[in-house]
Amino acid sequence: MIRELKTLVAVAQEGTFAAAGNKIGLTQAAVSAQMKRLEQELRVDLFERKGRAAILTQRGQETLQQANALLTLYSTLGASLSEQSSTQRVNIGAIASIQRSLLPDILARFHHTFLECHTRVVPGLSMELVNQVDAGELDMAVIIRPPFSLHSDLRWTPLAHEPFRLIVPRHIEGDQWRELIAHQPFVRYDRASFGGRQVDRFLRNNHCNVREVCEVDELEAIVKLVAKGIGVALVPQAIAQQRWPAGVRAIDLGERTFHRDIGLIHPTSGHLSEPARALAQLISEIA
Repeated sequence: MIRELKTLVAVAQEGTFAAAGNKIGLTQAAVSAQMKRLEQELRVDLFERKGRAAILTQRGQETLQQANALLTLYSTLGASLSEQSSTQRVNIGAIASIQRSLLPDILARFHHTFLECHTRVVPGLSMELVNQVDAGELDMAVIIRPPFSLHSDLRWTPLAHEPFRLIVPRHIEGDQWRELIAHQPFVRYDRASFGGRQVDRFLRNNHCNVREVCEVDELEAIVKLVAKGIGVALVPQAIAQQRWPAGVRAIDLGERTFHRDIGLIHPTSGHLSEPARALAQLISEIA
């Protein structure tokens, strides 16, 4: 059953049997067969199938939480009790910009204090990381604030309020953001991310028509594309962004400025281990 439980977690993360199969190296038919077998053994309906999407039922959500607990326990089998007690693990998710900027210094300071603790950093988009924290797969995550209310069992700690700027190749003249967006090729921040959706809303609310040349999730890649003269882009000025690259200049959006809120999401403090609470506190202090 361990294999089926691992597949259940993959389906919950990916949203479809096909995507889950790609992630864990199974065909869609094999994933479907495993989930059917698991439902039969547990005698519960785990999914509501809407088209290709596999949405967990209420019983499915409860079973997912139990599966995560069992898989965590399973991973410690064979280790002595002394090994389990002396080595603690903290799983933290982080969006790419935080992994490159704040996280290395934070983890270095953390490990100087908690010498026996093991940390695991999980990359991902904010929506994916929210789901993993909610499912108990991650202790915490540093993400862009979701455009919806969080579950009451989750706590949000604000870390940064990052303003969006229009960045343009340095050789492009002019400071009127509306004209530049209208007349220059546009490099779009991926709409699958929370930040990309903010850009999309800004363009629609300000009636801006763009000539899109590409859509990218990675902010550093967007900045490099602009520096190479591919187009202009709307990106947040990250907390670690002291200065823009030589080939880029940033234009303030004035009264139309919008922001990306970065924060730490984790279960209420009573559900965190001592090292996890210490890491959460350290993240708040450094940010």
